[in-house]
Amino acid sequence: MKVTIFDYGAGNLHSLLKALAGDDCRVETQTDPSLAAKDTDVLVLPGVGAFGHAAARLAPGRDAVRAAIDAGLPCLGICLGMQLLFDASDEGPGIGLGVFPGRVRKLEGERVPQIGWNTIENALDPLLDAAPLPIAYYANSYVCDPIDIPSVRAWSTHGSTTFPAFVRAERTVGVQFHPEKSSRSGVELIRAFLREVGS
Repeated sequence: MKVTIFDYGAGNLHSLLKALAGDDCRVETQTDPSLAAKDTDVLVLPGVGAFGHAAARLAPGRDAVRAAIDAGLPCLGICLGMQLLFDASDEGPGIGLGVFPGRVRKLEGERVPQIGWNTIENALDPLLDAAPLPIAYYANSYVCDPIDIPSVRAWSTHGSTTFPAFVRAERTVGVQFHPEKSSRSGVELIRAFLREVGS
């Protein structure tokens, strides 16, 4: 299985590369969004960074990436990568992929950004059955505000704000947390996703 990470120059990808790599996977990074979605079995949109910068890097290949996802290319969006799956963000200019209708909003609370462990609540997805994740590691100042609530398969709460932790649209999954930094259970969630889309 070939897994391609779209590298928009936002952060260290070492932990994610390590979590994705395995005997059954060949992992590559690609800075061109159109090429990232071409001739691959799985597309990964990593976390870390600002929406405006990432959306600008995505823009030249946005239509190609969206077309590939619509055609069935499995996609995993992590943290900022999940936010790029939505329409737009209050964090900065640019257009997301619009796989999930809705906007990204500022996280409200006494402590923002949220950095550290938080619980995963109301989990309703086969991946979260295959790889139970009671807590996960977050590093975010913004959260997704979906129009289509049934796409939300798990939630988390920070202060007085309850927000989507996990969203799904067929073979596209977004997680607001960092599974690659969420200990063994988080890495197992990534492996379970790869097994699911590869079967």
